[in-house]
Amino acid sequence: MKKHKIRRLPVVHEGKVVGLLTEKDIFQVFPSPLSTLSAFEANYLLSKTLAKDAMIKRPLTVSPDLPIEEAALLMREHKIDDLLVVEGEKLVGILTQTDIFEAFITLFGVRRPGLRLTLLVEDKVGVIAAISRRIAETGISIISVATFHIDEKNAYLIFRLETDDVSPLLPYLEEEGFKVVHVGTFSC
Repeated sequence: MKKHKIRRLPVVHEGKVVGLLTEKDIFQVFPSPLSTLSAFEANYLLSKTLAKDAMIKRPLTVSPDLPIEEAALLMREHKIDDLLVVEGEKLVGILTQTDIFEAFITLFGVRRPGLRLTLLVEDKVGVIAAISRRIAETGISIISVATFHIDEKNAYLIFRLETDDVSPLLPYLEEEGFKVVHVGTFSC
């Protein structure tokens, strides 16, 4: 793991996933530095320790078809850093927190330069369509849209827009009753 700079290894037996071994699991089987064992004794014990002694048995597995947001929810609910991706019983990948972050960064278009526009809106049918129409009428391209619900009736709509000037759009939005909460640039 150290040599290849990886933090987890699936444990497979006869083509079937039987466990997951992480750095944390390995360190938990190491003798404590406060131990009275000699270096020789500690090394001897470690040489007799097998992957099956340290691995997570029956790790959580998911299908390759699981939507990324459901994978993120599973990881959060189970307080785990990764999911093994299996098709049938065959391991086809490992989904990590880093992969989840990368997916959301890509989904929200964070690496594309532009403006972030946050609006406070009434949560009702057609709101996103009305705002999107106004944005299109001003010739601005939408990179991404996210919704953050405040309560049953209100939400923040966060638009990432491919522009460096949103001022032509603001009067139209305010005229239609959409409250502009924040306008800011982003670039990565």
